[in-house]
Amino acid sequence: MMLRRDFITLLGGAAAWPLAAPAQQPAIPVVGFLSNGSLEGFSPYLATFRQGLGEVGFVEGRNVAIEYRWADNDNERLQGMAADLLRARASVIVAPTLPAALAMKSATASIPIVFYTGANPVDFGLVSSFNRPGGNLTGVSGLGTELGAKRIELLHDLIPTARTIALLVNSANPTLAERLIKDVQGGARILGLELHVLNASTEQEIDEAFARLRADGLVIEADNYFNSRSRQLAALALRHAIPAIYQYREFAVAGGLMSYGGSLTDAYRMIGGYTGRILKGEKPAELPIQQSAKIDLIVNLKTARALGITVPLTLRGRADEVIE
Repeated sequence: MMLRRDFITLLGGAAAWPLAAPAQQPAIPVVGFLSNGSLEGFSPYLATFRQGLGEVGFVEGRNVAIEYRWADNDNERLQGMAADLLRARASVIVAPTLPAALAMKSATASIPIVFYTGANPVDFGLVSSFNRPGGNLTGVSGLGTELGAKRIELLHDLIPTARTIALLVNSANPTLAERLIKDVQGGARILGLELHVLNASTEQEIDEAFARLRADGLVIEADNYFNSRSRQLAALALRHAIPAIYQYREFAVAGGLMSYGGSLTDAYRMIGGYTGRILKGEKPAELPIQQSAKIDLIVNLKTARALGITVPLTLRGRADEVIE
């Protein structure tokens, strides 16, 4: 039987009991995004990256945070930025260019990394195979460098009298440039064409490369920095009256003569989807490399007319899109 003074003491002691702690809201996961490009150059593709995230239930600012790091075409900054993202405790890191993917791979062997590259990721040591990536990396391959020889062939189909072709590469991205030069040189040799290689890694150097250009046609390397300069490249090709071909549709839409390659917007949607799936618990080692296998040939007839070029009916018939 409880005495009255014991009951009062018990009530008094209740004031010392800890109050129930309010339910803790779980912190939202952080996605790191490392690119050797610029926000300006990537902004058209970020929307489709976020779309891919959204398709698996993640919305930036609502249930996922994204930490962006832009090296602005200075690859030497990538290692420091990679370390910075490790300190930000990112759950997944997106590396949408080959230099960024290589920097992240050397920085961590544990945090999942989702990459995009136009090169073969096995050749560059990012993964052990397409079906079984192994390790902490997976992503999307866009068939970029493998199409260099085909681009020079298409350009030759358009201007069969060509004898000299120039190739514009980004000297700040030598690993990818060397692979493309080798591919395009092989294509030029088969067609009996002389190949001149031009290097540029800044806006001014691009202008200077066009100023000293002496060739019948131009193949532009599929490069992250050049992606952000589609309008500049298209305008310079028209100003210097040089038939040019690039990988992505954005170049032809901006006034370039031709493009042949995959879709960046499609690739970034795939990257977003894989990022979301890893956030939900899937392992990168078990996610096979996706291939953005849709290859489009785009021909800008308006630009062809401005250059005084008649596009053969056979080439027009092969085009997936003709811009009038």
